[in-house]
Amino acid sequence: MDCEVGMPQGRLSKDAVKVWIVKETLGNIVGWIILGVLLYLDHLYSWKEWIGWILIVIAILSVVFAIWSIFIEPFLLYKNWRYDVNEEFLQLKSGAINEMHQLVPMTKIQSVETNQGPFLRKYGLYSISVETMGSSHSIPALPKDVAIELRNRIAHYAKIKEVEQ
Repeated sequence: MDCEVGMPQGRLSKDAVKVWIVKETLGNIVGWIILGVLLYLDHLYSWKEWIGWILIVIAILSVVFAIWSIFIEPFLLYKNWRYDVNEEFLQLKSGAINEMHQLVPMTKIQSVETNQGPFLRKYGLYSISVETMGSSHSIPALPKDVAIELRNRIAHYAKIKEVEQ
């Protein structure tokens, strides 16, 4: 069975960028609050001088990483994220700097599910999780109708039976 595998064409929702920006912004705010408390405690209790310098270096690095994670990375991730499904493979291509292209054989897929956390719910998006014996894969930020159709198609191709609970 010789099969030509092309590049995946499916794209994430454009709202994925908004979800990633909101998550990263909130994560950075929490980190800065903790860092601010540590800097205040350093000032208040006059900890050893080197602790203050380390906190300042961490503060500077956190600003640089925040600029990357909020203003650059989400757009690169969206630009490079692709997926595709056929009867033989689930294809996933992602990565802002290190590009990863995965082929998951349908015969290895054991379960598939849709997930929706609070950030995805705000934009009406779902992620799909695919489990194999040794690994887990996900497709983030798909519109509801696309996510459910894709989940059902993967389940059909992988011959997964729905389990009654």
